[in-house]
Amino acid sequence: MTDDLKDKQACPPHPNPDGTTSHSTKPSKNDGQVAGYLPHTPPAAGGQSTRAGEGANESLRGSQVNRHIRSYVLRQGRVTVAQQRAVDTLQPVFGIPYRAQPLDLELAFGRTAPKILEIGFGMGDSTATIAQANPENDYMCLEVHTPGVGNLFKVMGEQGITNIRIIQHDAVEVLRDMIGESTLDGVHIFFPDPWHKARHNKRRLIQAPFIEKLMHKLKPGGYIHVATDWQDYAEQVLQVLSDEPLLENTAAEYAPRPDYRPLTKFEKRGLNLGHGVWDLVFRRR
Repeated sequence: MTDDLKDKQACPPHPNPDGTTSHSTKPSKNDGQVAGYLPHTPPAAGGQSTRAGEGANESLRGSQVNRHIRSYVLRQGRVTVAQQRAVDTLQPVFGIPYRAQPLDLELAFGRTAPKILEIGFGMGDSTATIAQANPENDYMCLEVHTPGVGNLFKVMGEQGITNIRIIQHDAVEVLRDMIGESTLDGVHIFFPDPWHKARHNKRRLIQAPFIEKLMHKLKPGGYIHVATDWQDYAEQVLQVLSDEPLLENTAAEYAPRPDYRPLTKFEKRGLNLGHGVWDLVFRRR
């Protein structure tokens, strides 16, 4: 269960693996790079580089090592006229295309501020609420579904929110290829797909190997906050995070919902029906 701006000249759209297109911000006059990307490092002699802008299948080409089980399924969803208009207008300003090269987060946001990564923001309403209430933070937000991306851009435009950047791409690949080591102050993973059938549990995002990789991206003292309404997933997350030696729980087991995480309408409905919601907040040692 998941839930101005000044016009800038857009660059031509880049193809995404799901058939949609995303836009980059205007390139720098000096290096021709999309703003925020670090210069590409040439490969060692005899090696091959991955061209910037290639999709997930190309970035994994020729190697089984980097393959991973997807934690999502791309579903067809209706994009409203308003959402598409927001994408067309604001993606060139606040969208960042996936590229298999490091991203300078401070350059991408144009300032030095705490950087929070959100994985899977759904329709983005809670994300917008959090970002607007915490203007001192910057939020790098990942989502693969176009209606949600369009809705968050729409809300950003309506509310004048500028401390969000959106990458419409697989979170595992973004984390692996674009996020530098010790650059994140926090990670939000709210209501990830529970994949509740036992045979699908392997698709759950929060597994030990993923958390191990995430630890390299978190600064010491940084936090990871997970929320779920599936008890068995909450138990799995608690076990996985507790087993990671670089993390310590901020609570005995499950944490009270932090004030910064708003209740979604679906969450309120579930709570009214007696359903549980579990928050887990761990901090990197």
